[in-house]
Amino acid sequence: MGILFLVVLVDMLGLTLVIPFLTYFVQDLATAEGIVDTGSRDFWVGMVIATYSLAQFISTPILGAISDRMGRRPVLMFGLAANSVFFIVFGLSGSLAMAVIARFLAGAGNGNIAVAKAYIGDISEDEEVAGRMGMLGAAFGLGFMIGPFIGGVLSDPATGFGGPFNNQFWMDYPYLLPCIFSSAMSSIALLLAFFKLPESLPPESRSESEKSPITHLGETFSRITSVMRMPTISSLVNVNFLFLIGFTMMHGTFILFTSMDPESGGLGWSERDNGWAFAFVGLLGVIVQGGLIRPLTRRFSLRGMMIVGTALTGLGISSIPYASSEVSWLIFGSCAGFAIGNGVFMPTQSSLLTFATKDGGYELGTIMGAQEGLGALARIIGPLLSAVIWSSTVEGAGLWSYHTCFRVSGLFFLAALLLQLRLRAPGEGNLQPGGA
Repeated sequence: MGILFLVVLVDMLGLTLVIPFLTYFVQDLATAEGIVDTGSRDFWVGMVIATYSLAQFISTPILGAISDRMGRRPVLMFGLAANSVFFIVFGLSGSLAMAVIARFLAGAGNGNIAVAKAYIGDISEDEEVAGRMGMLGAAFGLGFMIGPFIGGVLSDPATGFGGPFNNQFWMDYPYLLPCIFSSAMSSIALLLAFFKLPESLPPESRSESEKSPITHLGETFSRITSVMRMPTISSLVNVNFLFLIGFTMMHGTFILFTSMDPESGGLGWSERDNGWAFAFVGLLGVIVQGGLIRPLTRRFSLRGMMIVGTALTGLGISSIPYASSEVSWLIFGSCAGFAIGNGVFMPTQSSLLTFATKDGGYELGTIMGAQEGLGALARIIGPLLSAVIWSSTVEGAGLWSYHTCFRVSGLFFLAALLLQLRLRAPGEGNLQPGGA
């Protein structure tokens, strides 16, 4: 579990390290290309975020199918190798086109979170799944804590550190240093996985399908359609889909809001300020998922915890734009809401899906791959939807203002909450840790 924890942590670093500076980076690239209108410029932020998820949507079902046939270990290692290369390329990007291509290729090689979840399902007894999914969630939380903090601190080293970084190269590539750090971490994790990570799926348990893995790309939507016919599984997958749309709408707009001038209603924060905020989010995620999930699942039902997690996350994100620059510390209350909520939701939803998959006799890698593929689609829809809404409303007023994007996000959490309240499976008693 230790090596797997590191693999997932590095994956999350790849996703979260860019959070504090991606908005500024893309705005700089857009401005350099003559895109100076606020709405048009900020729209590209959502486009770059969505590009990464689009690549994951394409690659996740393929990697999931490959892992069912060839084992989990080689797929996890492939993702680490992709991280090592394409983060450097992204940091060296001198145009929007290069940035988009680099993020797409990084996402294509890094669609292996579903494989990590399947790895846990392979090696865990029923009573161990929730706790180990919680540890996986703790890696997510730690990634959210470390990644944005490092990304913020290492951004623009010519100004932040000076000395050997005070030269033209680092002025031309102010966001390369955090990308180098992430690449180095991926390389170290790749070596550890090569020498220390055992295979979780024995040859006799692997899929015997003779289809080429690439054909699974064309079957993505048909597989999702078939999952939608599985009563409990479909409800859980749809809940995750709605949750992720709401959550990823916040990824780009959080910093678009906090970096906005106080005169326009924002907080005027820098990359480092945002790095500290997301470090706080990650710290709470680690505490909840790494320390509290196990005792909580022994006392409360997984379904009940999933409902509470959804409600807290929705309330936290919806309240973000109501913090003003005079009392900017109030935004940490919003951050606490969505950090704790997400920390409760993720491991409980994954555990419920694991139990439902095993009870139904389905292939875990395929079901997790379908959920992650649909989740990647949500990560495309969320940033694109928020980009469209933000670019149309950022300079508006009243109901049609920069608040609108966060309000729409809250509606997705409300829809997920209503769906969970209807979730009643005949074997619901079996959807608890150890069947309790």
